[in-house]
Amino acid sequence: MRDHELRRRAVGEMHLRRWPLLPVPCHIIQWVLAVSDDERPAELAAVEAQSGKNDLVGNPSHREGVINAKVSFTWERQSEGSSLTLFASDCDEAGFLDPASDTDINTAIAWALELPGQIVRSTRVWLGETDAHVAGLLEQISLNRDELVSSTLGGTIRIWSDFRIMDDGFGRLIVAANGADERDLTRQLQRMQELGNYRNKALLGLPIARECWPKLDAAEVRLRDLADRIANSEARDDSLMEELSHLSLDLASFSTSMSFRLDATRAYGQIVEERLEQIESRPIEGYASLTDFTQRRFRPAMNTCLATTERIERLAKGTEQLASLLRARIDTRIENQNASLLRSMERSITMQARLQQLVEGLSAVALSYYLLGLIKYALYAVPHDMLGVSGDSVVGVLVVPVVATVWYTMRSLKKRLMGKFE
Repeated sequence: MRDHELRRRAVGEMHLRRWPLLPVPCHIIQWVLAVSDDERPAELAAVEAQSGKNDLVGNPSHREGVINAKVSFTWERQSEGSSLTLFASDCDEAGFLDPASDTDINTAIAWALELPGQIVRSTRVWLGETDAHVAGLLEQISLNRDELVSSTLGGTIRIWSDFRIMDDGFGRLIVAANGADERDLTRQLQRMQELGNYRNKALLGLPIARECWPKLDAAEVRLRDLADRIANSEARDDSLMEELSHLSLDLASFSTSMSFRLDATRAYGQIVEERLEQIESRPIEGYASLTDFTQRRFRPAMNTCLATTERIERLAKGTEQLASLLRARIDTRIENQNASLLRSMERSITMQARLQQLVEGLSAVALSYYLLGLIKYALYAVPHDMLGVSGDSVVGVLVVPVVATVWYTMRSLKKRLMGKFE
């Protein structure tokens, strides 16, 4: 027996996205990055240099290591980028409010900012013991009170955030453990972060969908105009078919350029819905709940992206149906033209057959006339006394037999020739 070449990767996939057990208090810093294929080798080299792990066989998409005595990290490669999470233990609220004041945290952030990629989401999370312990911190953070979201996760864990980007480029999330089991706390907080990460990734499709709507409006106008022109038969079929082909190609171009992004948006949106259900969010009186925040802002955006995809598909289907109708009309016209041509050919052949019969009849008369003439000239050489009748009488008697013989002979020859051609 031997291992399948993908066995370890398949097993490793089930253990991705794992966080170490979180101590309380804890300062968590996370980046979600969009990394191009050209930047992948440099990113992996930098992460492995810090983690000290160079074996890609066990789990090529996950690395973890220690940056200094206070800060550890996990790194995960994803299909569209990667995520890097720093965990700073044995820290205080001052280091959260001003990371530059803590040398170890500042050094770790400086190392992380050297990695390649574009930031899709970056968040700094403070994990405190209880609501009372984080109350003072909340007063010092400039969260937007009008849009402050607060909910409980899993029954006891409480979170606060306005989900906005601060001046330093990070969002803020404040969490109170409130005595939750450390394993449940780690899982719930990781799910909470994944909810936000996939939400941002999903929303990357919204600007693209919005930019496409004016183009789809123009395509609808073109399709409606073509339908009217086809119905009114104001233009040549070949020019209409050419315009329909151009419209179909334009729609195919829209679909090709947007399909990956919008398909990814749909997939990320489903993950967001799953994470929202898994964290068991419950509202707190006086605050916007996490569920309400998601339903009010995220779901309409996803509906826009979904409507864009459906609209492209509907326009493409309408264009194809219109092209099919036009092709059917063209085929019908061709069939009618062919039928008219066949009828014309049939009339021509019938006329030719009748003319041929007339010619055959005249030919039989002509041949009979010449044959009777020859007989008459032959009778001139015979003395009148020998015949007992005049030559004209003999010729007159022979008219019917000669004509009948010539006609029968010509008919026999025609049948024989026709038989050879068949």
